[in-house]
Amino acid sequence: MTILVTRPSPAGEQLVARLRTLGRVAYHSPLIEFSPGNQLAQLPAMLSALQPQDLVFVVSQFAVNYADRALRQQGQTWPDFVSYYAIGRTTGLLMHRASSLPIIYPQDGQTSETMLQLPALQKLEGRSAVILRGDGGRELLAETLTARGVKVTYCECYRRSPIYYHGGEQSSSWQRAGVDTLVVTSGEMLQQLYTLVPDYYRSTWLLGCTLVVVSERLATLARQLGWQTIRVAESADNDALIRALK
Repeated sequence: MTILVTRPSPAGEQLVARLRTLGRVAYHSPLIEFSPGNQLAQLPAMLSALQPQDLVFVVSQFAVNYADRALRQQGQTWPDFVSYYAIGRTTGLLMHRASSLPIIYPQDGQTSETMLQLPALQKLEGRSAVILRGDGGRELLAETLTARGVKVTYCECYRRSPIYYHGGEQSSSWQRAGVDTLVVTSGEMLQQLYTLVPDYYRSTWLLGCTLVVVSERLATLARQLGWQTIRVAESADNDALIRALK
């Protein structure tokens, strides 16, 4: 098994390092990189406008890192009178370390769907929520909260930019290296990888690789694109990905 990890830095490098320690052959080719978002300067005002019983949702580790850095630079702290929710255990633990506050996250799965099933999020009419996320992204969380009577505000904490590769050259290089297993952690990156690889390499190599993804939603997208052999990790953290790769 020769593994190509496409998840961004630093988690991608960390996963490759751990796999190599376990004796696996693994390479890192991140498909996207991140930069600070356009609304970080407004975050303190967004948080201070919240009332007790209001909510803050954190969708990723990148949102935690950029938002916490921005608050510290402005001499602010995370308010302790609102409820914090994270999509997934890893993001929740990181947010807890940053804020020293209790963070609620679903025990099973790392998706908006699983979080929205939490009992505490069923009756929310009249509350306000701030969602910390990147540019774009899924709208399911905001749409469902709005339908439940919540006034939702986004804070764009980071921006994604695709990393440029020459499709033919890179595909040839990956194939020569013997890559037969791909780790992809978002639908955006899966589509980007599929589009990057030219038709010839797509049919002779890419779609024949084992694909490791982090949700059933991604697995469905992968099947639609033509992958046959797909493994779904329990969650998006590196521990779960390593278990799936075993």
